Amino acid sequence: MKVKAIIAVALMCISAGAFAQFNLNKARQDASGLLGNKGGSAPLSNDDIVKGLKDALSVGSKNAGASASKTDGFYKDSLIKIPFPPDAEKVRQTAVDLGMQKQVDDFILSMNRAAEKAAVKAATIFLNAVMSMSIDDGLNILKGPDNAATQYLQSKTQQQLHDAFLPIVKAAVDSVQVTKYWAPLVNTYNKDPFVKKVNPDLNEYVTQKALSGIFILLAAEELKIRKNPMARVDDILKKVFGSLDK
Repeated sequence: MKVKAIIAVALMCISAGAFAQFNLNKARQDASGLLGNKGGSAPLSNDDIVKGLKDALSVGSKNAGASASKTDGFYKDSLIKIPFPPDAEKVRQTAVDLGMQKQVDDFILSMNRAAEKAAVKAATIFLNAVMSMSIDDGLNILKGPDNAATQYLQSKTQQQLHDAFLPIVKAAVDSVQVTKYWAPLVNTYNKDPFVKKVNPDLNEYVTQKALSGIFILLAAEELKIRKNPMARVDDILKKVFGSLDK
């Protein structure tokens, strides 16, 4: 009887140990699944998530900057083309009525050329900001909407980007002679004694439009990486964003 009792106790211990091991394994599997480890691939760690998102924003920033800074990057892209200042619409219409359509067109082209020149620096400014992303930021972005990374970057760097972009725009505005086309339009309009004089800040207007255009392009790049496996150009992007496909 003693032998049978010992054997029974041993079996109970073994069973309890097996059950505990089973629970441990199941917990590990569940945790692995939550981190994107489906199909037996290596677990997706917090570091992976942050690195993947930094890579995504780096790739997106470079692509967006390259697209915007090329010739006609703004001017021939209907999504980001900078139009005649809406606050000065009466100036545009008056100029057109006076036979100055070419001057209006030249002015619009020159504003977009200024934005294209400024956009050359955009990628570097973005990349510097990307490096400060935390683990919490990364987790929130990964679970967020399709433009979550772009929203994060915009919320964190809008003022910094503006302050860095404005002098670039000012220099670009001067180099492509925006004011050369703007001054005749405004002066002609302002000669009318019955109109409210117009003198909008072109540097600020072009800066805001240039930044808006860059963020639009960046959001498009982020969406492409999230939705198109072919846009994931390295292993970490495939690992992080592939986890969202499952």
